[in-house]
Amino acid sequence: MVKAYLRYEPAISFGVVASPESNVAYDPSGRLLLAAALDRFAAWDLKRGLPSLSFATAAPSPSLAVSCLATFPSAASASASSIASGHADGSIRLWDTETGSCEATLHGHRSAASALVFGPSGAIIASGSKDCDIILWDVVGQAGLYRLRGHRDQVTGLVFLDSGKKLVSCSKDKLIRVWDLDTQHCLQIVGGHRSEIWSIDVDPSERFLVSGSADQELRVFTVRKSAEEGEDWSKWDMLKLFGEIPRQSKERVATVKFNKNGNLVACQVAGKTVDIYRVLDETEAARKAKRRMHRKKEKALAKSMAAEGNGTVIDPLSAQDLQNPTPVVTDIFKLLHVLRVNKKICSVAFSPNNPPKGCLATLSLSLNNNMLETYSVDNENVSNMYSIEMHGHRSDIRSLALNSEDNLLMSTSHNAVKIWNPSTGDCLRTIDSDYGLCSAFVPGNRYALVGTKSGTLEIIDINSGSSIEVIEAHAGSIRSIVLIPNEDGTAGAWGFVTGSADHDVKFWEYQLMQKSDNDSKQLSVTNVKTLKMNDDVLAVTISPTGNHIAVALLDGAVKVFTMDSLKFALTLYGHKLPVLCMDISSDGVLIVTGSADKNLKIWGMDFGDCHKSIFAHTDSVMDVKFVSKTHYMFSVGKDRTVKYWDADKFELLLTLEGHHAEVWCLAISSRGDFIVTGSHDRSIRRWDRTEEQLFIEEEQEKRLEETFEADLDSAMDHKYGQKDGAPDEGSVGVPGRKTKETVTAADAIIDALDTAEEEVKRLDQHQEGQNNGNGTTFQPNVIMQGQSPSDYVLNVVSNVRPNDLEQALLSLPFSDALKIMSYLKEWSMVPLKVELVCRVCLVLLQTHHSQLTTTPSARSILTELKGILYSRVKECKDAIGFNLAAMDHIKELLAMRSDAPFRDARAKLMEIRQEQSRRSDRSDGAEKRKKKKRRTSGES
Repeated sequence: MVKAYLRYEPAISFGVVASPESNVAYDPSGRLLLAAALDRFAAWDLKRGLPSLSFATAAPSPSLAVSCLATFPSAASASASSIASGHADGSIRLWDTETGSCEATLHGHRSAASALVFGPSGAIIASGSKDCDIILWDVVGQAGLYRLRGHRDQVTGLVFLDSGKKLVSCSKDKLIRVWDLDTQHCLQIVGGHRSEIWSIDVDPSERFLVSGSADQELRVFTVRKSAEEGEDWSKWDMLKLFGEIPRQSKERVATVKFNKNGNLVACQVAGKTVDIYRVLDETEAARKAKRRMHRKKEKALAKSMAAEGNGTVIDPLSAQDLQNPTPVVTDIFKLLHVLRVNKKICSVAFSPNNPPKGCLATLSLSLNNNMLETYSVDNENVSNMYSIEMHGHRSDIRSLALNSEDNLLMSTSHNAVKIWNPSTGDCLRTIDSDYGLCSAFVPGNRYALVGTKSGTLEIIDINSGSSIEVIEAHAGSIRSIVLIPNEDGTAGAWGFVTGSADHDVKFWEYQLMQKSDNDSKQLSVTNVKTLKMNDDVLAVTISPTGNHIAVALLDGAVKVFTMDSLKFALTLYGHKLPVLCMDISSDGVLIVTGSADKNLKIWGMDFGDCHKSIFAHTDSVMDVKFVSKTHYMFSVGKDRTVKYWDADKFELLLTLEGHHAEVWCLAISSRGDFIVTGSHDRSIRRWDRTEEQLFIEEEQEKRLEETFEADLDSAMDHKYGQKDGAPDEGSVGVPGRKTKETVTAADAIIDALDTAEEEVKRLDQHQEGQNNGNGTTFQPNVIMQGQSPSDYVLNVVSNVRPNDLEQALLSLPFSDALKIMSYLKEWSMVPLKVELVCRVCLVLLQTHHSQLTTTPSARSILTELKGILYSRVKECKDAIGFNLAAMDHIKELLAMRSDAPFRDARAKLMEIRQEQSRRSDRSDGAEKRKKKKRRTSGES
C-alpha cells in the first residue's frame, strides 16, 4: 500500500515593513503609503502605524519579489486598476485598490522590472527593465502595445511628457532618450552625463526635467512646450540643457522626485541624506537674478577702480543684463534643507495630498533597516511626523521559539526580542536586548530565556515586556538553550542547559527570588554543574525522555552523554564540516544532524550507527527538527528552502520555497499542525498542515517537471546561449514573450481547431447519410458542450488572456492560422467579439503575410474580410460615440438638477471622508485632554 502524507502550505508572512529593493509610493487616494515587503506589498496607514490592506501574489516565490511600484493619483479612476507593481521575474501586475486582488498579470520583460509609470490618462503604463527594453501596456485591454528598444543597459527611470504623447527614459548607459509614442520611434538622445543615470523626474507643469547620476551635479533640462516655441530649438528636440545644480553629497543619486505643486524637488542619494531644493517661481527667480547681477556689478566696479590704477580696461556689464537679467538654474533651484537620518535611505515619495497648515510638503522615506518614516517639510526645518518600526526587526532573525500552548512566538535579532501572535502575525511586545542567538520559553509561559553573542543570558518577563535580569553565563557566545524535559517528554520545570563557544555546557536550575520585601518574586537561575568539552560547542540537544544529552563540537563530531552521571556514551563521527544543528525524535530512537557540508545524517541512538546520509540542501543546513511523536522532520538551509523528510524511508516529501534569503531558524508546534521559519530577509513565515494528501511518487514527478520547465524557460530566454547584439537604434518590437502560459494557450487553440474540424467532417457525413436515406440521429461531441464548431473555437480563443493572445497566435503553424482565418467572417457577426476578431486578424496577417498573399484559398478570405471588418468596426465606433454623447447629456442634466456636479461626486465624497476623519481625530484629542484634566484634578 502506498503511504500518504499531509501537505504543508504557506499561510502567512510577517515581519517585513519595507524591502530595500523597491520604491515606496502613495496610493491613489494619497492617504496610504504603499511599501513592498518581499513578494507582496502593503498599504500603510501612517497615523495609526498599521497596514490597511495587503496585496499578495497567489504563491510566494523569490522570483516574484516586488521591484517597483506605481500608482495613478486620480480620484476618478480609483475604482479601476490604478496600482501596478513590477516584479523580479519581469512581470507587471495590476491591482484592485478596493479589494487588493490581482486583476491582470502582464508578461513581457525577460528580467526584473526596474521602472514603472502610469500615463496621464491612466490607460497606459510604461515599464522599463534590466533587459534594457521599454514596454507600453494597455491597462484597459490588459495587453502589451509595443516594445521600445535602444538602451544598452538597465532602464532606471521613465516620465511622460506632452499629455502622454512623449516618453522620456534614462538608463545606466549614461543616455536620456525621448520617444514619440505616436510614431513609436526615438526623437532625441541626450548625453552629457559622465556616469550612470539613476533617476529622472519632471515637474507637474512640465517646465523642468531633472536627472541625477553619480556626477557631483544634478542636470536640469527645459522642456519644449510646443513646436513653434523658440528659434534656438532644433526641430525634433524636446529637452535642452538649462544648467547644473551642485550637490552636497559625494554619493550617487538614487531618486529625484518633484512634489505635487512642483515647488520642491527631493534628491535622495544612496546614503543617509536627502537634499531638498526649493523651486522658485518666475517672480522670485527674476528678483534673485537681479540681486545676483547687482552683486556682479559691484564686483565689476571694484575691479574697474583697481584696474584704472594699473592702466587696464574692464568690459562694463550691458544695461540689458542689469535691467532684465535672464535667470540661471541656481536662481530657480535653491537648496532648502538637507535631511539626515540614521540609516541608509532606499526610497522617497512626496504625499500627493495637501500638506498640514504651515508645511510645504510631506515626505516619506523607506530605510534599509526595515522602517518607514514620514517628515513634514517647511521653510525652517524638517520634522519627523510618523515612524513605522514595531512590525519588524531591524536586522535578520536568528532564532525562533514557540511557547507550550503555541499561541506566542518569540524571535531574536541583533538588538531586540519580539513576541508575536503566530496566528495573525501581530507584534505584541518588543524588548531591547543584546544580539540573541538562541531562545526558549520557560515552562508556565510567563518568562523567556535568550542566549546572546556576548555570552550573557537574559531573562525576559513576557507580561511586562522587559528584561528582568542579565547573567554573565559564558565567556563565549551562547549557541544553544535546551529545556530539560520530564520523563513523559513534556518540558520540565527543573531547569535547562546552555552550550557555548567557551567549550562549556552548563546546567541551570530555576529559582524564584525576591529582591526586597515589597517586590514580588521573580525568576532567576543558578548554575549547578558544568560539562567541559575540548572544542567550541555549536549545538546541544536532549532526548525527550531526558536520558541522554548530545553535544555538537567544532571539529565535526557529536558526543552523547548520559544525563544523570554525564558519562560518555557515544561519538557520532562522519560529517566533513561542523554540525550546526541536531534533534532527537520523540521516542528517543533516532538523532538527526545537519552540517555545513550540506548533508543530513540520521543515526540510531542505541549504537550510534549512521542509518543514512542525505545530500539535503545546496548550502549549509542551519536547523533541523522532528515533528512531535513522528519520524518526520523539517530542515532549513542557506539555500532559502524548507524541506520536509521521512526519516524512516529517507525520502524527501516536500520542498517549501518562499524565503528570499538564507533561512536561519525553525520552530514546530507541539502538535505539528504548523511550522514557523525565520530568515535573513527579516521575514517570518508560517506554513500550515492541510488535509490534502501527498504521495512521494507524485512529488518526484512534479520536481522533474519543474526542472524541465525551468530548462525550457532558460532556453526561451537564451540565458545560457550567446546574448543578442546591441538593439537597433530606436527599434520597435513585440511586447510579449513566450511563457509556459502562451505555449499552453497555443496548444489549447490547436486542440480546439482539430476537434472542430473533426466535428465538421462528422456533420458532413451525417448530412450525406440523410440525403441517401440513412436517418440515424447525430450524436454531437461531448467535449464541445453543445456548441457549434465555430462557437467552440471562438470560446477557446476568447478564454486566452489578452496579454498571452499575441504570443499564442505567433506559435501557431500556418495551416492552423488558415483554419482560424476561415472562422473570422462568422465571428465578426458577434457584436462583442469585433475587437477580438480584428486583433486576431491583424496578428495573423502580420505574421504570415507573404504566405497568405501567395495562397489562393487565403486570398478570397482576405478579400471578404476587408469589407466586413471595416463596416463592423465602423458600427462599433458609432455605437461607442453615441453612448458617450448620451452619457455627456445625462451628466449635464444631473449637473443642472444638483448642486454638486456629477464629475466631482467622487472628489466630494473623499473630502467628506477626510473631514470626518479629522473630526474623529479632534474628538479623540479632546477626550484625552479631558481625561488628563480629571486625573490632575483627582491627584490635587
